[in-house]
Amino acid sequence: MRLVGIIAVAMATLAPTADAKDDGAAPCNVARPADGDLEAYAAAFFPRASKTDLDALAACLGDPDPAVRDDFAYALWSEGLRGNHLRTDQMRHALGRLTAMATAPDDRAGFAKPFAALALSEVARTDRLAPWMSEAELRALAATGAAYLRGVSDYRGFTAGEGWRHGVAHGSDLALQLALNPRLTRADAELLLGAIAAQVAPAASPYYHHGESARLARPVLFLARRPDIDDAAWAAWFNALHPDTSARWTDAYTNDAGLAAVHNTTAFANAIYVSAAETQDPQIKRLAPLAIALLKALP
Repeated sequence: MRLVGIIAVAMATLAPTADAKDDGAAPCNVARPADGDLEAYAAAFFPRASKTDLDALAACLGDPDPAVRDDFAYALWSEGLRGNHLRTDQMRHALGRLTAMATAPDDRAGFAKPFAALALSEVARTDRLAPWMSEAELRALAATGAAYLRGVSDYRGFTAGEGWRHGVAHGSDLALQLALNPRLTRADAELLLGAIAAQVAPAASPYYHHGESARLARPVLFLARRPDIDDAAWAAWFNALHPDTSARWTDAYTNDAGLAAVHNTTAFANAIYVSAAETQDPQIKRLAPLAIALLKALP
């Protein structure tokens, strides 16, 4: 077994550096495997992990170093959850801890919330494959996912030297895993669709250029497979994305907010259309003409 370098979690409480206090992020206090083998590390780490250990690993999702935050902390959560290394009580604890992180006030560094949402998408995935959450827990997670995505106001995607934040995309990934869950209710679906609509072309967003529009489209395509959302409901949802009478739309090509709105809505409609037009699923295919109508409505 390749367990060289797999050590117990380093749980010493370290005082954050001045820089860490300034940017709102504390350093990661979880030991990393010396050999870099996260698959083997996950198999050894999670069965022994206490609630304190899980909390420490969750805190690493806000580390300012992308090698720690993304390549280690998130990757280890993914390995552990996809490898079925967490017991139900551990997953339930992770659900609570990550939810608290995703719903916390924004911090200046801006890493913890989007990576908590991304880790929550992995937790949500476990339940759709082998249900373990109560109905109330699943309802609460859907509400958390919708509130997180709707509330994203930090639109930084990839920043050189800092790595990814990608709040819209990570919130969309959580929405996707929920959309795929057969236990999701119509009310849950409507919450998610409302949050997605709010981020297709929000007034404060820049030009999406890190794949946000395509990530927003994915949960919509899977929600279209639901038999309880009829054609009229889909038409109303897409119509709400059409240009309104606000200043950014009335003269869209003479202001940056309008240009961004046209760009972002076009990217979203194109992502929907390409997938819906090519699929053999009639439920998803019905979105294609709605996407075309949205494109035609743009100035």
